[in-house]
Amino acid sequence: MPTPQPRDFRCRRKTVIVHPSLDEEIAVRLQTSNGTYSMKIRLLFAVGIVVAVLAIPRWTSASLGGDLASVHDDEMKMQGTSKTTSNDAYNVQEIQATGGIVIREYVSRSGNVFGVAWQGRTHPDLRQVLGAYYDQYVQAVQAQRAQRHGHGPLSIQQSGLVVQMSGHMRSLMGRAYIPQNLPAGTRAEEIR
Repeated sequence: MPTPQPRDFRCRRKTVIVHPSLDEEIAVRLQTSNGTYSMKIRLLFAVGIVVAVLAIPRWTSASLGGDLASVHDDEMKMQGTSKTTSNDAYNVQEIQATGGIVIREYVSRSGNVFGVAWQGRTHPDLRQVLGAYYDQYVQAVQAQRAQRHGHGPLSIQQSGLVVQMSGHMRSLMGRAYIPQNLPAGTRAEEIR
């Protein structure tokens, strides 16, 4: 009986010599673990992490709790047009978004978005509108739904977030605000 001879496997500019007595699975592992393949994967993974880290501040600063730059980002994301009205304590950026949704973002003189209101045929993307407060909103909705059944207006009243939504099919409205960020002399009823 002839003795088995080692075989050559070409793998990404390197040759790996595998003895025939080795299991095929081990031979495949040897072929892909030569460094070239795993280095490319590591590099792509690192680039992906850097891109994600750089993009996160833009996502989390949007809308409620964000700054004036987030208002302009919202206008671009919603593909809408905006107009600004001023008050002594704050500015209101009104965005007419595609799909018939009107969103008003209330911006204090210091440049922070302390309130958001909307109305239209559908609710806007609440992840975008509520920004960093979206997760808190989702948790509050889940807790409220566990206590009550059926439909009706939604009212979340927490120390750091108030969200109220109501309406009927094709005519929905809502508002959200951060009570502690309301400018001095501003009442919550003004956010509408």
